[in-house]
Amino acid sequence: MFRFLKRKSTTTEASHNEVAAPTGAAPDGPAPPAEAIASRVVSPATAQPATASPPTGWYARLRQGLRKTGAGLSGLFGGARIDDSLFEELESALILADAGTSATAEVLRELQRRVRASRAETPQQLRELLREVLAGMLAPLRKSLDIGATTPTVIMMVGVNGAGKTTSIGKLTRHLQSAGCSVLLAAGDTFRAAAREQLAAWGQRNEVQVIAQQGADPAAVAFDAVQAGRARGNDVVIVDTAGRLPTQGHLMEELKKIQRVIAKAMPGAPHEILLVIDATNGQNALAQLRAFDDALGLTGVILTKLDGSAKGGVVAAIARERPVPIYFIGVGESLEDLQVFDPEAFARALVD
Repeated sequence: MFRFLKRKSTTTEASHNEVAAPTGAAPDGPAPPAEAIASRVVSPATAQPATASPPTGWYARLRQGLRKTGAGLSGLFGGARIDDSLFEELESALILADAGTSATAEVLRELQRRVRASRAETPQQLRELLREVLAGMLAPLRKSLDIGATTPTVIMMVGVNGAGKTTSIGKLTRHLQSAGCSVLLAAGDTFRAAAREQLAAWGQRNEVQVIAQQGADPAAVAFDAVQAGRARGNDVVIVDTAGRLPTQGHLMEELKKIQRVIAKAMPGAPHEILLVIDATNGQNALAQLRAFDDALGLTGVILTKLDGSAKGGVVAAIARERPVPIYFIGVGESLEDLQVFDPEAFARALVD
């Protein structure tokens, strides 16, 4: 889930870079009314609680995206009894699903304990217990993304090239807009060719404005965007950054610089630092998570590309090795395919 906690804010005047104003975008106006609006919780498109059953269409896409993992696990439960051989096969399937050895060992220990406690005898009973164990392991990764505790809430997006970072910004913008948030985007990826144009296209699609300047220092773009967001009373400012590998030390230092400059533009910002991870990268995704978290102190993850050949077991590895909250998962290409992470639904899709 994410929570939109809109409340009274103080706006200030600020200078800013040129703004790519999309066609039909609303002109600058006064800050929103000062009255506090009651907190409200917004979950996926149906606005249902996160513990409810997910929409059929979305769950079907999630299952399809995890079909490689699901086929490897569900094929184990057709036998007549639970034995050592079944546990050995389950261990191999979890490791092949990118769960990693540590998470796999933890799952098997807890599963065997529950089998003894419940006196389960059939593979089908084992399947149900496995769902429960996985859901329990993934539960700490569920956390609400709070928007509006400060105005604006500044979100810094990071990740390697090709992870789907800019696309995720477009989808996240739409998700926030559906809860009534006003969003401003910052084209801080000044390294990649056409990155500014790509973000501007998402801005036009969502009818939000984009702070951009050709050839500018990315930290300066971020600074100006935060100042503009404060002056205009935007609920959210999302700062795009250039993709880079964790091994590129000088570029990781550039991210730290952007983080420091954002804090100068607004004390306490960035309020969220989100890493976009390509789920098809498997255990390499875990290595990226460690490196970016060590450098920046991540607050959350967006897991993308769960709509193809992804092995979803990497989520268990994240829960075991580096439990940074997963706010959203991407299960398709459309704007509505960025969905709130639901541990129970994810565990069910892995095992079904």
